[in-house]
Amino acid sequence: MNSAVKFFLCLILIALGFTSVAQVRLPQLVSDGMVLQRDAKINVWGWASPGEKVWVKFRGKNYKTVSDAASNWKIVIPPQSAGGPYTISIKGSNAITLNDILIGDVWFCSGQSNMVLPMDRVKEKYPDEIKNANYPQIRNFFVPPVADVTSEHSDLPKGKWVKTDAENVQGFGAASYFFAKKLYNKYHVPIGIINSSVGGTPIQAWISREGLKDITYYANRVDKLKDTAYLNQLLHPAKKSMGQPVFNQPDPTSLKAASSSDTAGILPGWHTFWLPGYWADQGIRNLNGIVWFRKVIDIPAAMTGQAAKLYMGRIVDADYLYVNGTLCGNTTYQYPPRRYVVPEGVLKPGRNVIIVIVANYSGKGGFVPDKPYYLSTGDQKIDLRGDWQYKVAQAFTPDQLSGGYRFSAQNEPTSLYNAMVAPAINYAVKGFVWYQGEANADRPGDYGQLMRALIADWCGKWQEGQIPFLYVQLPGFMEVQYLPSESKWAELREEQLKTLSVPGTGMAVVIDAGEWNDIHPLNKKDVGDRLALLAEKTAYGEQNLVASGPVYKSAEIEGDKIIISFNSVGSGLIVKGGGKLTQFAIAGADKHYVWADAVIEGDKVIVSSKDVPNPKYVRYAWADNPEGANLYNAEGMPASPFTTDIQ
Repeated sequence: MNSAVKFFLCLILIALGFTSVAQVRLPQLVSDGMVLQRDAKINVWGWASPGEKVWVKFRGKNYKTVSDAASNWKIVIPPQSAGGPYTISIKGSNAITLNDILIGDVWFCSGQSNMVLPMDRVKEKYPDEIKNANYPQIRNFFVPPVADVTSEHSDLPKGKWVKTDAENVQGFGAASYFFAKKLYNKYHVPIGIINSSVGGTPIQAWISREGLKDITYYANRVDKLKDTAYLNQLLHPAKKSMGQPVFNQPDPTSLKAASSSDTAGILPGWHTFWLPGYWADQGIRNLNGIVWFRKVIDIPAAMTGQAAKLYMGRIVDADYLYVNGTLCGNTTYQYPPRRYVVPEGVLKPGRNVIIVIVANYSGKGGFVPDKPYYLSTGDQKIDLRGDWQYKVAQAFTPDQLSGGYRFSAQNEPTSLYNAMVAPAINYAVKGFVWYQGEANADRPGDYGQLMRALIADWCGKWQEGQIPFLYVQLPGFMEVQYLPSESKWAELREEQLKTLSVPGTGMAVVIDAGEWNDIHPLNKKDVGDRLALLAEKTAYGEQNLVASGPVYKSAEIEGDKIIISFNSVGSGLIVKGGGKLTQFAIAGADKHYVWADAVIEGDKVIVSSKDVPNPKYVRYAWADNPEGANLYNAEGMPASPFTTDIQ
């Protein structure tokens, strides 16, 4: 190649490089199908070559700016009324046209798994909701999870705005969808949901460095993570963590032997097991390992020749499921419901064998009670609860399970704010919706301060004044306790309750929407609907609306009784279902709580006990799972749990 040709090619490459740098680029949120916030200044922003002129055309008006030395540009469009669809044209050295733009109300929804739990997970509970989901003006932008403890990102991970239909809605967060649907049906304006949530994450991960600066414990951790050498040690430890043991499919010979339908009785070396249940409760002591389960069922000819659905509740922790030796499903962790498809041609008339191979790494392994366990085709169903067989295939040793500390960026302070919140703060919103707390239940005393820091941080960053901040109080979860007791979940709920002192906040009480055996309860419609009621009051000016159940206001001691007053009594206090009030406990100065007699008198509850002649304190629904808590208002909403001893 001669020198002239080389020179010419270099010029082409240089020109292409300059063209690439000069291309106007938009953030992920500013894209086709987006919903922009009505009645607020609209930011359209992006990146271009330094000093490049950028024009934006919207609804017949032109706006222009010049990108700064760092390649950033932003144009502010005056507030607009609800409407659309519109187009937005952006022009620099290149041209971009955004189509199908709506103007309505945008809600930034965030938290951990219960905020992102998809409609697909609740489709059996709400089949008509999915089938009838045809709301093209309700749109969802799901932010893919990413964490970074080192710096704030300029843009979100790749995502897109999605319209609501029967197929798309299955990927929407269920709580946020029901919230959006209720608001849309009432106000008939487009609703945009930005769902930025990651399962199992603590609140401090969602707060900026500035937001945490006054909370010493977390501020110190942020500073420590700024030390590159220390962070590298966490990311690349000298001694690698072993992690959990490998859980592979079984060898074909063992599977074939167990799947034989020749023997319906107990196989040699196998034992009986009642399903559902945990093996620690049925003769296997302190085992973390791999256990095989086997059941022979009779299938009528009418159920064969077609695909079937097999529901195996929830399994702790991981499983492979086989029918007649054919793999029909595999799940790697405990939380998803087991809903497997048995392919056409697998079932046969007469005896069929189901094999479930379960791996458990901590706690009780087995099958979660009070979940669905059955095989179905069409309207025919075979109940799978009852006698099964089991055998232990492997017992994990303590060394196999002692992986030690494993650094996870998503659990560290600022990490999710940096990557999943900071890039969105230019996008005007109506308000925030927050559903989180489970991951902080081990340190409930910190939660109130962290909540207030989160609210101040986000409202300050968005620079739109006191934006409504709505949140969900933790529901009931875990085993029922039948005597008054201490509870970290109750302590965290109390911190959530006290956060109502922050202006612009609203708390959805969902103590009645939990499940004792599932940290991801399926009742997300009540959650979304109650959040929407709070939005109607805080964001839409419905000041006379009763938007929540009774909320503790004050306590007054009169002799051997304590008189409790409430806010948000609505049309009056009631006992849901009739009968006596339950879940009230009373204590003297020693704080030894006993169950109390509690009666409604007007808008107050009078609490007493013959065993506590000099009462000082009252608690209501103070438990992980306060089953039967029945104080409501006449509008049908539950009272928040509370205590008077730590006000």
